[in-house]
Amino acid sequence: MAGTHEPVAVLGIGAMGHGMATSALRAGIPTIVWDRRAEATRDLARLGAEVAATAADAAGRAAVVVTMVTDTDAVISIAVDHGMLAALAPGAVWVQMSTIGVAGTDRVAATVESERPDVTLIDAPVSGSTDPAELGQLTIFASGPDVARSRVAALFDALGQRTIWVGPVGAGTRLKLVNNTWLAFTAEAVAASVALARRLGLETRTVVEALGGGPLLSPWQAAKLDRISDGEFSAQFALSLALKDVRLALEAAGDDRFAVLACLADEWQHVVDQGLGGYDLTVVTEALEQQGTVPKPAGTAT
Repeated sequence: MAGTHEPVAVLGIGAMGHGMATSALRAGIPTIVWDRRAEATRDLARLGAEVAATAADAAGRAAVVVTMVTDTDAVISIAVDHGMLAALAPGAVWVQMSTIGVAGTDRVAATVESERPDVTLIDAPVSGSTDPAELGQLTIFASGPDVARSRVAALFDALGQRTIWVGPVGAGTRLKLVNNTWLAFTAEAVAASVALARRLGLETRTVVEALGGGPLLSPWQAAKLDRISDGEFSAQFALSLALKDVRLALEAAGDDRFAVLACLADEWQHVVDQGLGGYDLTVVTEALEQQGTVPKPAGTAT
């Protein structure tokens, strides 16, 4: 099966990149991996991945390169400082899947246009946390030239349960910001409601039973409520990363109309400043309930 697919390089083997590489390998796609931390790739080597010594080495061996890192500076560093962009073969495809906002995506597109116009850029951030990444159940917001779709179809099928193509480069990022704004308010609804319930002397399980099966509770919220009830705040989607995405949405909006979203960002920043940014975004529940003290949630930050 591996011989039927173009080789793919995944650069950035954090929690999401690791899951995506795993899903690509499971689908029989020849997969090359690289990360600044060599230890991050060791178990992927046991699964059949080729481990590259450098980002440039990985890019030079692949027809399609995926970047999945934390921010714009990290993306540009891999592309330019680490030589990824220069190492790509003419006609290669760069799939930029990190969430870096509108300005960051524009910066990446400008870099490709000026330095490697013979490379096809696809802007394709994803929705989903570590478990969907490992299981190949992400939602992919893809944007870029129509002619490149067939080149990445097998990869996207391996990584996601659905791919939404939304136009030229940059449209995928814009849709991701909308998606994560929705997610932020959904998470805040859970956190604020449970914190209020606890302050009023109600158990979290009472909230779960009251809302369960009703039209107000999504499956995602139900799963989060169960974890909160169990005191489990290990990161599925770390609060610091969720806050980064909210800040990117506010930056892209370019004005002060979204006052409620800005207040949410300020609240989350306060929780991050207490040292809880590595926990799941549902840790806001504990912070709201225990305002005035530093909450000590159960679970292990990742």
